[in-house]
Amino acid sequence: MDLEATHELTRASVPAGGTTEVADEVIEKIVVAAARAVPGVADLGGDVARFFNAVLDRVGLDQVGDARRGCSAHVTGDAAVVNLVLVIEAGRPVPEITGQVRAQVTEAVEAYGLRVDEVNIRVDDVAMGGPAAAVTSR
Repeated sequence: MDLEATHELTRASVPAGGTTEVADEVIEKIVVAAARAVPGVADLGGDVARFFNAVLDRVGLDQVGDARRGCSAHVTGDAAVVNLVLVIEAGRPVPEITGQVRAQVTEAVEAYGLRVDEVNIRVDDVAMGGPAAAVTSR
């Protein structure tokens, strides 16, 4: 192999430069999926979000808004700050559920190569009798 061919191979094997940015919405979807997987989490979102989601469910648009409801995230560089609004099942200890949610969310986001600086959680409601009751439990 001549020197010119070797030089071309070397140059081609160097990855291109540039930046990578992860949108807040991507992290929100990851976080919602992780939080929903924790036993004891009945639903996500505040009263108004859950009310509108129930209306959408009744008209056949049951997937609209679910992917990010109850979550906001802010990504700066390689770190994320997450805010969650949860409804937990009645009789479940809040510190236990929120601790599991924090751990699950952190693990899920870090699997995508980002660091989680904060997972702030507000427990907005208690579901009396399962996830369907979360909208009408007050």
